[in-house]
Amino acid sequence: MIFQTVTFDLDGTLLDTVPDLHEAARRTLAELGLPPRSENEIRDFVGQGVAVLVRRCLTGDAPPDEAVLAEAVAVFQRHYAAVNGKFCRIFANVLPGLAAWRASGLPLAVVTNKPAAFTEPLLEAIGLSGYFAAIVSGDSTPYKKPHPAPLHLACRLMGSAPERNLHIGDSRHDIATARNAGCAVYCVPYGYNEGEPVRAEDCDALVDNLAAALARAQQDERYREGGGERAA
Repeated sequence: MIFQTVTFDLDGTLLDTVPDLHEAARRTLAELGLPPRSENEIRDFVGQGVAVLVRRCLTGDAPPDEAVLAEAVAVFQRHYAAVNGKFCRIFANVLPGLAAWRASGLPLAVVTNKPAAFTEPLLEAIGLSGYFAAIVSGDSTPYKKPHPAPLHLACRLMGSAPERNLHIGDSRHDIATARNAGCAVYCVPYGYNEGEPVRAEDCDALVDNLAAALARAQQDERYREGGGERAA
């Protein structure tokens, strides 16, 4: 196979974490005396980290006062720690897909904007941590996706060059992250995309699930074996 390593987005690609996030947001907004947000709203708010999610809960796209936002983020983190992993679920076909990727022999990693304090306990609680050689969270580097630093760190931890890594995600942010990092990117259509569904023409492949991603990767000849150059 042309790829030496594979990185996966977490929220929306492996796990449906919106029920946890919605419950944490509900508790947060109630504590702050603010109106609740629907689960569908929370689904559209996911993708750029906790601070962005909380800001959107507070005011939509208008930036709140920084002190107010900082307080709200702290309240949210307290409530999210209490519910992390209690209501979320593994998306259908993820377990057989991860098993197939593991059987391929390639090192696998998670790259997420979720803080490490939540990422690692969640993967442990849900039973997925054993699949991954590396876990890169939103505070593992000074930058979050779509900055390339998280993907570059994951590649270093797994011993591969970015051009030999395949990133699998569910949104335009995953596409931008992979492009910025110099990785190939496949997308699944079922996750969180901030109301902007991913399109096949925007990524290297749009695949139904993780097993389909493996089948596509095994047939992908658009990169030469020698190091990711585009085939003529």
